[in-house]
Amino acid sequence: QLTMSLNSSTLLNEENAQGPKRNAECLESLELQTPSSFQDNPLQQLQLASQEVLEKAKKSGRSKCPRCNSSRMFYCYTCFVPVETVPTKEIPTVKLPLKIDIIKHPNETDGKSTAVHAKLLAPDDVTIYKYPCIPEYEEKRHEIALIFPGPNSVSVQDIAFHLQKYTKKGVCASDEDCSREPLLKQAKIEPEEEKNPNECISSSRSEGTRLKKIIFIDSTWNQTNKIITDERLQGLLQIELKTRKTCFWRHQKGKPDTYLSTIEAIYYFLVDYHQEILKESYKGQYDNLLFFFSFMHTLIKDAKCCAGKE
Repeated sequence: QLTMSLNSSTLLNEENAQGPKRNAECLESLELQTPSSFQDNPLQQLQLASQEVLEKAKKSGRSKCPRCNSSRMFYCYTCFVPVETVPTKEIPTVKLPLKIDIIKHPNETDGKSTAVHAKLLAPDDVTIYKYPCIPEYEEKRHEIALIFPGPNSVSVQDIAFHLQKYTKKGVCASDEDCSREPLLKQAKIEPEEEKNPNECISSSRSEGTRLKKIIFIDSTWNQTNKIITDERLQGLLQIELKTRKTCFWRHQKGKPDTYLSTIEAIYYFLVDYHQEILKESYKGQYDNLLFFFSFMHTLIKDAKCCAGKE
């Protein structure tokens, strides 16, 4: 499941069988709480910008989108901008080491998707496409990877090795490269055991840093087949995040807890990429990608607790 709800009162009306009166009591109780008050919040260790602006917006309720004038909570999920009660200058901006394309299923509900978080928080590095209107990736497949679990998916740690294989298949990085003989026709390389281990590691890291773009699919898991089988995505290196567990409150029954929401997948991939490929110490550089997600996570967990769900 790759979607989220933006309006806590709406969520309570949908999930709380106790009725409107109990909903009102829960929301009144929530006004006295802050995101840090929920002690078992698994996201509480994040290094986030102040969420006071979201607290104020929650208390004032829905507001207008400055572009389309639609009534929204926190931000407009169609225009990708904060609402009038959430000043843009109070929203953190995250700089990413890679460009990100998000392919959104046409039937995915805009208001329930976490993909918009990435566009709001990293506007210079994130592009959202609505399927079937997506780019052609074939000529750039030596520098692009797709995040999706499958039989041929590899781990983040193995990106460098597999990306190197894609390059050796003769995919050209430039017109100049295309004028050369295909790499497959080069002289046979020395046997593995005769290579200098340090040179192998250095080469592998170099290949890994050639990765320039990551693609994410934004849809419910049951809808992904239509997109993942598209011919424009065939032949791309697929990566699976196998060690992370979701904190998403709309996780679909019967699916592994390693199936993440879109914003979680983006965040965890970047953390792993930073450590495994860039070989740099992670110090919270991308934590603010979960700025909205962590706030809503706590808000909804508190609401469910108040309603007697947990």
